[in-house]
Amino acid sequence: MFNPTQDDVRRFFCETYRKSLAREILTPLESIASDWIMQHPEYESELADLNAALEADYSVDQGKPNPFLHLSMHLSIAEQISINQPVGIKAAYLNLAHRLQSEHEAHHVMMECLGAMIWESQRNGMPFDGAAYVEAVQQKLK
Repeated sequence: MFNPTQDDVRRFFCETYRKSLAREILTPLESIASDWIMQHPEYESELADLNAALEADYSVDQGKPNPFLHLSMHLSIAEQISINQPVGIKAAYLNLAHRLQSEHEAHHVMMECLGAMIWESQRNGMPFDGAAYVEAVQQKLK
C-alpha cells in the first residue's frame, strides 16, 4: 500500500505543476492531477515554489486552505469514481454532478462527506464506513 509523507505529496503536486507548464510528458496519475491543478489557479503560487511548499504550515490555526490536501482529495475521489469503490459511489457522484450541473462542484460536496467520514472513523477508532460515505453523498441529492 502506498503511504506518502506530507513532503512526498507536496513534491508530487509541485513537480506535476512544473512538468505541466513545461509541457513535459506526464504519468497517468500526474495527468489526472494536472487536470485538477488547472481547475484551481488560486493554488499556482504554492505549487510554483517547492521549497516554500515544503515549509508551509496549513494547520487550522493558520487559517489558510491546504492546496495539497484539497488536490489530494480530488485525486482520491476521482479514483473512487473510476473503480466504483466504495460500491455505489460512481452512481452517487453522477447523480450529484447532474443535479449540480458541475462535476467540479460535485467533487467539492463529496469532499465534505469524505472528510466527515474520515474524521468519524478516526474519532471512533473504527474502519472507514464506505456504505455510510455513499449514503452521505446520496443525502446531498435530497
